[in-house]
Order: sequence, then structure tokens, then C-alpha cells
Amino acid sequence: MYCRNCGAQLSDDAVFCAKCGTSTGLNAAKPSATSTSPILAPSGAASLKCPSCGAPISPKFGEMVITCEYCGYGVTLGAQGWTNIQKQTMLTLKVATDEQVNSIITPMMDKGLLHRHLHEDSKQEEMSLTYVPYWIVSVSARTTVIAANETAQIAQTATTAALMGVIFGGMAGGFRGGRRFLLEGGTGIGSLVTGAFGLMRTRIMAFGMGMGGGGMRKSEQMDANYNFPVIALKALTDYQPRDYQFNLEGRELFDVSKLQKGVKILNGDVSEEVARSQAKTLVDQLQSQKAHAKYHMIQSVNTQSDAGDVELLHVPVWFAKFDHKGNKIVLVIDANSGRVINSIGL
Repeated sequence: MYCRNCGAQLSDDAVFCAKCGTSTGLNAAKPSATSTSPILAPSGAASLKCPSCGAPISPKFGEMVITCEYCGYGVTLGAQGWTNIQKQTMLTLKVATDEQVNSIITPMMDKGLLHRHLHEDSKQEEMSLTYVPYWIVSVSARTTVIAANETAQIAQTATTAALMGVIFGGMAGGFRGGRRFLLEGGTGIGSLVTGAFGLMRTRIMAFGMGMGGGGMRKSEQMDANYNFPVIALKALTDYQPRDYQFNLEGRELFDVSKLQKGVKILNGDVSEEVARSQAKTLVDQLQSQKAHAKYHMIQSVNTQSDAGDVELLHVPVWFAKFDHKGNKIVLVIDANSGRVINSIGL
């Protein structure tokens, strides 16, 4: 183990650090079940031991999520140093061959008259299967939407149309009456004044009935709970899911022995803390999009979100890349469900 103060390597039964004298905690009371994971190594450690099988783990520069290549146990780098990942799961591989992938890709690429034979006419540049790590963050979102009351809007539109008819009808009647009085030798002022007062009275009625905007707003609540996936690898940020949910009911505890031989397991460089923050931001954006799709003439959207439990999920993912006359097309396919996570260039 390593000293949490100076980083010096110590024997596994050391009570105090031989270099700086800091207690290792072995002589302290055992932590309760609710305590955090013990520190396996300081953040700057160039090597550490797998807490499960004892195999050496050598973090590469920037890596913050590492899966032991021998037993599949996961460790993560946090604010205090390297710790074991509390919950690590996986989705089983069901779309395992190129033929199965092409059966998904072809109808999607060739969809529509403008895309006929797009798959056939495109040059395949990559078709690879990889286990990608995703942080699954439990997020509870409470969104308040202030929007226009559509029922009141319709009523106002009808009222406005009717009142405008009264206005112009009253004005026309007033002017016609004034003209008739003039032809008969009168001044016509009385009729004109009547028309003017009628117009003023109509405007007052319109304001009083809410045409100035009063009573036109309504407050709606949109609450939702998400198990939001945040991709744990910065190099794959372009493929971050926006509105996609993995089939978590079918997940199981991560077991490296159940993975297909020769398929690479990627490590990550996005910490659990960063994943929590990103999940909240992305959920806020998703709630806003759903609100604008549901309501018209929105005046404000306010979302309060809380991030809860986090787990590391290893997902088998197909990356299919094509070139069609210089246009790059990328499809990211969930090899568990067969659904498309992302599509770029279509």
C-alpha cells in the first residue's frame, strides 16, 4: 500500500509511514459499512495492485477509470486517490457478427428516396466491436414550465376578431350616420362623437377581458427520473448519447470471463465527479427540449436536478464508419439491443 500523505510505498501491515510518520489507519477502528472505499494509491501513483486479484495496474497518462485485464475488477481516480468502483456492471453481447450489424445498418442508410443504395454505394472504412465504459448516473429532474395558455389564446383570438368587427362596424355606422346628417343639412358631429366613444368603450372592454396579456400564462410541471449514460472516454465525446437509455434490466455484474475473446475493453478518462456534473447538465438540456416539443410559446423553463447513485456500465458497441463521395457517415450501435445510439452524417 501507499502512504496517503507522502505517497511512499509501504508494507501491507505497516501501521505508520516509515518516511513521514503518518498513520496508515490499520490501528484505527474499522469503518462502518456506509464509509467510502479505502484509498488504494495516491492520485500520482505510477502503479498499484488490483484490489481483487493483486495483479499490477499501471495507469496511463490521463486515465481515471481502469479495468483490470486479468480479472476485470475496476478502479477509479477520485479527489483523494485511486479507489475501487463500488458497482460495475455489463450488458451481454447479442449483435455479434458483421452480418447482423449490416442487417441493421442497410435499411437505416437506404431509408428514403434520396438515400437509395447509399449503403451499397459507400466505402466501408471501419467496422469494429468494443466494450465502451459508461457512467450511469441516477438523476431526478423537476422542471417548471411557464407557457401560454392555448385555450385562453383561442378564446382571445375569437374575442379579438369579434371586437374588431364591432369597432369597424361602429366606426362605419358612425361615419355613415354623420354623412346622412350632413346631407340632410345637419353637422353630423353627434354621430361622429358616438362612433368615437363607441371605439373607446370597445377598447376598454378588450383590455378588461384580458387582451392585454393577463390570465394568458399557465405553469406546468414536468418531473422525470433518468438513469443517464455519460460516456467515460473523452475521445468519444462526439458520440455522447442525448436521449438514449440502455436496457438496464438486462445488465449483470461485470465478469471478464463472459466477454467475447479478442474484443477490447476500453479504459476511461472521465471521473465519476465529472460524470455527475455532465449528467445534470445533459438532463437539463433534455428536459428543455421535451418542454419545447410539448408546449408552444414558452416563456421560461427552469429545471432543478439531483444526481444520485452512479455505476460503471460496460457496453458492447459497434462503430461503423463509411465514406460516401467525401461525406463521412458514422453509426454507433448498441450491440446488446441492436438499436442505434448515434448517427452522424446521415
